[in-house]
Amino acid sequence: MTADPVPAIPPDHRRHDIDALRALAFLFVILYHVGMYYVADWPWHLKSPHAAEWLQWPMRILNLWRMDLVFLISGVSLGFLSRDRGTWGLLRSRGLRLMLPLAFGMAVIVPYQAYAQGVANGLVAPGFGAFLLRYLSMAQPWPKQAFDGAEFGITWNHLWYLPYLFTYTALVALTLPLWKSAAGQRLRAAFNGLRGWKLLLLPVVPLLVFTVLLASRFPATHNLVRDFHLHSLYFTMFLYGYWMGVDTGVWKELERLRRVSLALAVAVIAAFIALRTGMKSPPPGLLMDTLRMLYLWLAVATILGHGHRHLNRPWPWLRWANESVYPWYVLHQTLIIAGVTLLAPLALGPVVEPALLVALTLLGCWLLTDGLIRRTDLLRPLFGLKLRPRAAPSSAARKQDLRPESGLRSPSPRA
Repeated sequence: MTADPVPAIPPDHRRHDIDALRALAFLFVILYHVGMYYVADWPWHLKSPHAAEWLQWPMRILNLWRMDLVFLISGVSLGFLSRDRGTWGLLRSRGLRLMLPLAFGMAVIVPYQAYAQGVANGLVAPGFGAFLLRYLSMAQPWPKQAFDGAEFGITWNHLWYLPYLFTYTALVALTLPLWKSAAGQRLRAAFNGLRGWKLLLLPVVPLLVFTVLLASRFPATHNLVRDFHLHSLYFTMFLYGYWMGVDTGVWKELERLRRVSLALAVAVIAAFIALRTGMKSPPPGLLMDTLRMLYLWLAVATILGHGHRHLNRPWPWLRWANESVYPWYVLHQTLIIAGVTLLAPLALGPVVEPALLVALTLLGCWLLTDGLIRRTDLLRPLFGLKLRPRAAPSSAARKQDLRPESGLRSPSPRA
């Protein structure tokens, strides 16, 4: 006699916790990128004279799991979307939603970052207009090390996530019959059937194997065709999310284990920090790799479990956040760089300046998104948003709008 299968999430149910976690993850992205300006010894487009070494550990603790969480959330969203769309439907909808903002961002949003970095490095002449003409034409090579991506003539900087996400989505979409086959369903069921310690430990194994085999040979580059180690981690987390998406049992188990996973995550990262700072010689690579991958998964499991417990409700701010998160993602780093060029000459110090930089970045994202992008049909698709309805809905349609939305659909680029 076999147990009844765990039911899938109904088609008309919306996962508010995933929407909320996506929005909060992007807030961390903004804070992290502000921190990159101030953290000592970590390369970034511009660096502050107030760079601090103490920031390295908070940044490292966040960096060990932040993008992995975002890719997993993206996989969850694809799991919902793939229920009622085939291969070409997924490729068409995701391609337009991801590639159009990428092309627009590389041509319009990102260039100021490259310009500011090139001027700061002394390898680009002041004058943004002249820089932009040369940048867009790609006719002349840039001086070596002028800005990140100068060797290609044009760069995507923080928008690297969009081509990565489209690549992973395309891989799943093109193999959709395999994932929906009996073998694919057994693999999904095996992962979603993990319980107790198995759910907290077994997903770490592929991450650790990939790290041992690839990390030393392929350091992180954000070069789409050479980033094999990061691809192995991010695509694995993306698949985990895709498998978990419509299941209910695995989410309930993560919620049940949330305190255990939190305690283990704290213990693992404490051991990692102690070994990194307390030894005269570097610890063995396998030990540190094991701790890093354990912490990565335990941190993600903790966030998912607590999110499912506390965030899975229709928060009043959630609808606004869902439509704002994509434009904020596209805009935020250029606004940080612009804020740096505005505030740095004022020499406001290491407390007032970063506080103002965060405030100006958030204010700029809000003003441009709510005041311009969301109101302009021409701009909405360029920032990953759907066009607004042309006609006012009827009374029946307005009632329909109050019902739960079908599936998990979000304008987030990480959806």
